Amino acid sequence: MLWLDIIIGIILTFILFRLWFQRNPSRTISKGNTIVAPADGRIVRVVKVNDPGKLRIDKGTFGRIKTACTGIKNPVLITIVMTMLNVHWQRAPFSGTVAKVSYKEGKFHNAVRNAESMKVFENEKNEIVVNGKINAKVIQIAGVLARRIKCFVKKNQKINKGQIIGLITFGSQVALIVPETVKLKVKEGQRVRAGETIIGEIK
Repeated sequence: MLWLDIIIGIILTFILFRLWFQRNPSRTISKGNTIVAPADGRIVRVVKVNDPGKLRIDKGTFGRIKTACTGIKNPVLITIVMTMLNVHWQRAPFSGTVAKVSYKEGKFHNAVRNAESMKVFENEKNEIVVNGKINAKVIQIAGVLARRIKCFVKKNQKINKGQIIGLITFGSQVALIVPETVKLKVKEGQRVRAGETIIGEIK
């Protein structure tokens, strides 16, 4: 019957759609004193943070990021936006110990459309602070569709560079905050691959 074929078609499409977003290809992790991209996608912003306590970035209407990085000296914010086509698993940018995991409910602005305005930092998010050769923070940010943030690490857990630390379904954003002592190897507009693309070198 036609209606049964339609239902089966819808179910199969949904299953294939889910499998596409759950794909987790193997990656060749960079060795040495490097920081790797925590997510696949495109870098939309690389900026120095003016006020680590409030993370106020003086650009655009939505200049204040609702987070803080007081434990990171002279922090630099790197924002990676993921589209529907990107792999959605997040990886540890370097080896170290998870100092803190903090989940916060929020709004669901479009993480792709509002990437430049910084408005996405009003969204639901999960923050992972990692201490190692440097102190840094990875922020998983939900979007209009990406309302399921999963975090696979916990406080005091030791993690290795390139290790899977989280998952966000559908299009969304991941931010990385590092100290300015890191010698950056990326720029705005560049596409990156989690675990493989070198974000910077630790001096």
